[in-house]
Amino acid sequence: MDQTFMKDRPIVPLVISMAIPMTISMLVNSLYNIIDSYYVARISEQAMTALSLVYPAQNLLIAVTVGYGIGMNAVIAYSLGAGLQKQANTAATLGLLGNILHGILISVLCIFGMSAFVGRFSDNADIIRLGTEYARIVFLFGVPNAAAISYEKMFQAIGRMKVSMISMLIGCLVNIVLDPIMIFGFGPIPAMGIAGAAWATGIGQVVSLLIYLVVYYRDLANIPIRIAPRKMHQVGATLVKVYSIGIPAALNLALSSLMITVLNGILAVYSASYVLVLGAYYKLQTFIYLTANGIVQGMRPICSYNYGAGEFRRLKAIFRTGLAMVSGVMVIGTLLCILLPNQLIGIFASNADTIQLGREALLIICRGFMLSGVSVTISGVLEGLGKGAESLVISLARNIVVLLPLAYVLSQAIGAAGVWHAFWITEATAAVLSILLFRRIMRKIQAEAQN
Repeated sequence: MDQTFMKDRPIVPLVISMAIPMTISMLVNSLYNIIDSYYVARISEQAMTALSLVYPAQNLLIAVTVGYGIGMNAVIAYSLGAGLQKQANTAATLGLLGNILHGILISVLCIFGMSAFVGRFSDNADIIRLGTEYARIVFLFGVPNAAAISYEKMFQAIGRMKVSMISMLIGCLVNIVLDPIMIFGFGPIPAMGIAGAAWATGIGQVVSLLIYLVVYYRDLANIPIRIAPRKMHQVGATLVKVYSIGIPAALNLALSSLMITVLNGILAVYSASYVLVLGAYYKLQTFIYLTANGIVQGMRPICSYNYGAGEFRRLKAIFRTGLAMVSGVMVIGTLLCILLPNQLIGIFASNADTIQLGREALLIICRGFMLSGVSVTISGVLEGLGKGAESLVISLARNIVVLLPLAYVLSQAIGAAGVWHAFWITEATAAVLSILLFRRIMRKIQAEAQN
């Protein structure tokens, strides 16, 4: 299959055609996350709090498998652009095998360690029981979820965004349909409560994987890479390339798990309601940031391919196009938080006091959305260029180095609201850092091209 369309097609239509399917997928995935939390919140506030406390562990699995998949994605696209077919095949094979191993290790750790983990943030027996019950089911599906993510990144690397979109859409729709049925019961299916939410999630993930497998094996003639464990080439060198991008990318995503865990600890001192608000905010912000990430996912293989093909001028134009699209998403997110804060938090809570706390949080945090669009876009482009370390520096600033000390200091000074103010101040700092790093990297790339 000819992949040269990534360097020949006009940039704006190309970025849009690659980004729209992934943006739609991410929007639906975000909608699923919100609907899932909505139904869980209808069980009880304890159930929603339990889900919020388990979320960092779920995010860890996603971070490691998606991060490694990003490394796989970048190496495949770069290799195809540079005409290195054997390396592209090896990267695809190592991507799948590696993520299966990652899924096994993390799932075992979370299944057996979740009770102790949740117990560190709550002494409420119901919250601990509900969190443990949910985790022990949802992590049974860690391996098929990890495998599905590998296929997703493989199809994205070759520009088959519609395959990823269809698989994610159907998987999410299965989740959405099964959630109320399995949580509250319907006909012969008994009400399973929070366990039903976990089963619905896992079944949706299996459906997504099955769709990828069917498409891959039925359309091999039109797929320019092969998963072939017995025909791998330069395994060590390729694995180093995948991990050199994948580890920083995984850390980028995993940092949010650590960040949420620490912030839960800071907020729990004031009230469990603040922990619920933080969890609700993260469910809502996925609707914004996963949409922006869909655009970035569309850009990333284009950047990698053109970098491998030596098309450096196109890189800047791709970046500008992607930044404009991401900024548009952030404007919409900001307006939603300003205009509908009560309604948004009301999805996850019915208590008037909790809704008021959530309203205050959203109105403060949304000040940083537009600024965060800069760092989100630049991080994605840097990963596409194989500059994982620089992307990691940006994420460290956004999630750990600036945010956590600032959140602690401000919370001591002005109470729980200090945590919310720390978000937008951190985004302003990260935006400046991102611009400086990006300019330095682009100057270096241009200098290499001239030499």
